[in-house]
Amino acid sequence: QVQLVESGGGLVQAGGSLRLSCVASGGTFSGYSMGWFRQAPGKEREFVAAIRRESGSSYYADSVKGRFTISRDNAKNTMYLQMNNLKPEDTAVYYCAVTARLFVALTEGSTYDYWGQGTQVTVSS
Repeated sequence: QVQLVESGGGLVQAGGSLRLSCVASGGTFSGYSMGWFRQAPGKEREFVAAIRRESGSSYYADSVKGRFTISRDNAKNTMYLQMNNLKPEDTAVYYCAVTARLFVALTEGSTYDYWGQGTQVTVSS
């Protein structure tokens, strides 16, 4: 069983930055592909970014491309999401998730086996 704990959320003004962290325990961190998703009030959960275990390739939603950067530190069992130039529309609860499956679509929530509890990000205009 894998436990994921997100942190780093908060309130920031538009144009500001935040770095989210996701610490994993209970599994072999390097053996997972990992992703970030978000859910705004009244909206469905959406894909934000992912990093693939097999290749190290990263993927981003068009809405965050060029502003967000996903990374991982296997030695610390931690994944990060650096968010720059934040916009009010980035306001949401952000969730990290992991999967041990190979060659799967990392943009789909159903791909992932374990999820964190979420961290709130609020961007004021």
